[in-house]
Order: sequence, then structure tokens, then C-alpha cells
Amino acid sequence: MNRRPCGPQPLGAFRLLPRAPRRRALQLLECAPFILFACSSHLVYEEHAMRPLRTLLLAVVLLLPLSSILNTPAAGTDFAPLFNGKDLSGWVNVNCAPNTFTVRDGMIVSTGIPTGVLRTERHYENFELELEYRHMVKGGNAGLFVWSEPITAPGQPFTKSIEVQILDGRNAETYTSHGDVFAIHGATFKPDRPHPQGWMRCLPSEQRAKPAGEWNHYRVVCNNGDIKLAVNGKVVSGGYDTKPRKGYICLEAEGSECHFRNIRIRELPSTNPRPDEVASLDQGFKSLYTGIDLSGWKHQSGHAGHWKSKDWILEYDGKSEANDKNLWSEKEYSDFTMICDWRFTGKGVKMLRPVILPNGDYATDEQGKPKEVEAADAGDSGIYLRGSSKSQVNIWCWPAGSGEA
Repeated sequence: MNRRPCGPQPLGAFRLLPRAPRRRALQLLECAPFILFACSSHLVYEEHAMRPLRTLLLAVVLLLPLSSILNTPAAGTDFAPLFNGKDLSGWVNVNCAPNTFTVRDGMIVSTGIPTGVLRTERHYENFELELEYRHMVKGGNAGLFVWSEPITAPGQPFTKSIEVQILDGRNAETYTSHGDVFAIHGATFKPDRPHPQGWMRCLPSEQRAKPAGEWNHYRVVCNNGDIKLAVNGKVVSGGYDTKPRKGYICLEAEGSECHFRNIRIRELPSTNPRPDEVASLDQGFKSLYTGIDLSGWKHQSGHAGHWKSKDWILEYDGKSEANDKNLWSEKEYSDFTMICDWRFTGKGVKMLRPVILPNGDYATDEQGKPKEVEAADAGDSGIYLRGSSKSQVNIWCWPAGSGEA
């Protein structure tokens, strides 16, 4: 079969969900590594009436208790630390390296590398959240996500959530460094003030953030789908009608060092969101890629310069010089659910490819000759399972489609 040489291709955001081992009638190579692979020299690339005054007064009196219940914390509650100042208990590394988020001198220190997030272990719905942050690099970027999904959005290093921007020294017509609030990767909300370009993003009413090297204070109030941000003591931005309105809380790493401290939260009474307004629950997915190196993978000398870490993306150029050009996991897995985001970066070339039937046979015409159709072929790769090239999930552009097993 004629194949065109493969170009570079990245693969990012892949995770495993372990499952309790169970017996199966046809269990093949139950404990074996799986692999990300290239075929010979080809590689895959890797969402009003007026009423009497006494009636009005009575209505106000009757409504006050309800208003009080919805907008104030339950009696006897107070702020609780969301970070204990000693370690990352209560937090989950979603897709970063082990040393991306660490604890030092009562602070959570983010290196910013790779791009990714650290999230809470559990959901939060209505709450008041306070924290202090400081950028250590001029022009630094970070963020606080609320009402977040547990893992990253497809093809992204960040989660579906509402982001409270933590940015330094970068201001334009469409964004600022003073407390923007906006929806990302499938989340939705209505900004308190219209954005110049119509984005789901609220720009702050004034500039209150201090520059890199100085501490800033954020107070975020999230209640019944409304969000308000106060920067250094004054509310400057927010929105309403958010979706989701219950989920995880995240700290973002994005390229530069940032410090967080005095992170505390006071939960408010639930307003009973609908199921479609609640983020998914953690299902136990763990990232298999650190974003900075190939730790956890069998890296042969011939792979050097070909299988490469490109921040949150793992990239391969199809030119490994190793005898086995494939990249195997060091750890063996049996029963699991795996998520892998991939893409071809090479330009597709129009080529004739065979039509494959649902049962795996090649379709033929009336003369018994194989049927072919034109497809934009950009490469050929896949994922090997059970330690064998015979157990494969395809990644390619044939009519059979990627995902053929």
C-alpha cells in the first residue's frame, strides 16, 4: 500500500480511568503496556397595577426573611481555609507535572509550566471565596476557575468553567489585567456589561490591580448562577445566568510563576441547580503525560528530538531512529477507560482509499474489485493496547474512520 511520509503531529490530554479488574470470556494479555505508535515512517498526529400601600408593606415584610436566607450564609458559619498552608491536601493535579504546583512559606507556588490546572477535590455551588495572589514575572498569566468540570475540555489545557482572570500588565480593548470574568470552553454566562466584541466576558469597571511583585486581593461571590469579583476591596466585574453553576474550583498555571495564599471559602445555602447546571463529578481520571517530559514512558535513545514535550502537547515528527519507533508506557494496565485528544498537523493529501465495511471486510464492486474513495490523507497512527500491535485503535483519515479497532 502506498503511503505518504508523515509530518509532525501532536497528541495531548490523555488520561486513564482505572476500573476494578473483572473476568472476561476473552481476556487477551490482561496485564500489558499500551502504546502510542507510528507505522514505519508514518506517524499519526496525535462546548401593575398599583396596590394599596398596606399590601405593599406587607409584601416587603414577608419577603425579607426569604431574601435573607438566599443571600447570607447559614447561622454560625464562617470562612474555612481552602488551602491549609502546609500541603496540597484537598487539591487535585489535573494535567500538570508533579512540581508545577508546590507549597512554600504558606503559599501555593505555581511555576506556570506546563499550562494546566490544579482543582479542588469536591464541588462547590454557592460561596464567597477570598484569596491573595502575586505575579513574579512582569506580564505573567494565571487564573482562578469556578464551577469547573473535573478534567480539561477536548483539545484544551483548561476546563469548561467560568474564569476569573489573573493577568499582569496586559491591557487591550477586549481584555485587561484588572479582573476580567468570562466563560471558557463551553461554559456560558451573561456579562454585567456588554463586551466591545460581544464576547461572554465582563471587563472591569476600573483598574485596581497592583503590578507584578505586589500582592492583590480577590473576593469572588458566586450565588445562584451570579458571580461578582471585587479587586482589592471593590466590586469591578461579574455576570449572571451562568452554566454550570456548581462545580470545582481551580488554580491555573499558564507560563509564568505566580503565588497564591490565604485562600478561604464560606459556603452559602444551595439554590438547588438543575442537573444540567451542575458540572460532572470526578471519575478518577489521571493524566499520563506531565507536560514537561516523557516521565512514565519508555524513551529510547532513538526517540530523542522526535517524541517531544511541547508544553501540554506531546508531539512526534514521524522520524524516530529507534528500532521500535513506538512510545510505550512504563506501567502496565488492565481494565480502564482512556481519553486521548489528538490531531494531525500535516496537510491532507487527496488519495484513493479502500471502503471498509462494518464487519471489517473490504467493499467490492460488481466485478469483485475493491471499492475506493478519495480522502484527504494526513497520516496514519493509533494507540496499541494490551502490549500488542494486534490490539489497536486506529488514528487516520480513511473512510473507516479514526477510532476503528
